[in-house]
Amino acid sequence: MNMELTYQSKIAEYLQIDVEQVSLYWKGRVALYTMLKAMGVGPGDEVVLPAFTCVVVPNAILYVGAIPVYVDINPDSLCCDVEQIEKAISPKTKVILIQNMLGLSVQVSEIIALAKKHSIFTIEDCTHGFGGKHQGVFNGLRSDASFFSSQWNKPFSTGIGGMLVVNNQELLQSVYSLQSKLIKPNAKDRFILFVLIWARTYLLKGFTYWTFLRMYRWLSKKGLVVGSSSASELEGIHMPKDYVKGMSKVQCRAGIKAISTLNQVISKRKNSGISVHEWLTSQGKTAVPTEHLAQHAFLKYPLLVRDRELFLQQAEKGKIPMGDWFISPLHPVLDSLKPWGLEVSNFPNAVFVSKHIVNLPLDLPVHRLINFLELYKNEII
Repeated sequence: MNMELTYQSKIAEYLQIDVEQVSLYWKGRVALYTMLKAMGVGPGDEVVLPAFTCVVVPNAILYVGAIPVYVDINPDSLCCDVEQIEKAISPKTKVILIQNMLGLSVQVSEIIALAKKHSIFTIEDCTHGFGGKHQGVFNGLRSDASFFSSQWNKPFSTGIGGMLVVNNQELLQSVYSLQSKLIKPNAKDRFILFVLIWARTYLLKGFTYWTFLRMYRWLSKKGLVVGSSSASELEGIHMPKDYVKGMSKVQCRAGIKAISTLNQVISKRKNSGISVHEWLTSQGKTAVPTEHLAQHAFLKYPLLVRDRELFLQQAEKGKIPMGDWFISPLHPVLDSLKPWGLEVSNFPNAVFVSKHIVNLPLDLPVHRLINFLELYKNEII
């Protein structure tokens, strides 16, 4: 069995699905692009999605010639409510994108029922949610298809990487056809990614974390290393060269190793997430709605803070590797979002959250997290 098929089999075994449903990609956004193509989405079609996401998501929609139609989020769950999604549906709507935010799935069944009522496809954006469940079912298995990410800081990491799970059997043949046309990662891609995975494993920890993180982000921005996003993806709406790329053996090897310990990682994050949640609610702070916690596999715990820059500085001093997803309604673009068809004045919740959100890492000992929160609790909304 080759490396790619072994990795696909491990994913399928974990999710308890057929291996034929799983396909692999250089990045998760390529999986989304592939699924849109397989669904026949093209010029004039509309895709409904949250107005609080990563810019690579509307990019994939624009790359197939379709129109992103945004919906504001619920500031408590950071996801879209079904009532707001229904208002965005038009005769041109071809797909509804159901986003799993920081591991949290909300109203998935209701949104899928709405889509079926209007004969609309559904795709779950589970880039934060591999391994979590919603109403007893693994994230990503209720909709027509779902895509996942295994990039840095995702539920498990292959450096960069993505997966597609197809639940609608009628779409499988189109996916297979598109899969056969993927560009193969070249030797340079594979070598750089191997070095980055090694550095991430052995160097990006403890007192070296902040130094190497800044170095990586600078090199990524300059296009000198394989990064989460290329400069062209952040600056405009034109598809980069070699965008439609398949997964390498380097990524598959890392994924096979990482998925073997995923249950332990999720268990630790979930226990820490519940402890953080209990502390936040005891202090009267903004917290994820309690009813969503039962099977939520936390990737990070979202905090709303008064002064994000100051809070991140305090986290660095306290050696807490705090994340900053999402600093913009279309993270991480801070300039005008009009090229992507998003007028910020129409989405006040997304704008507010993007100005105040930070992400608490849940891999650290929980007492360290609570002690840090206690120290700076006046900064938390």
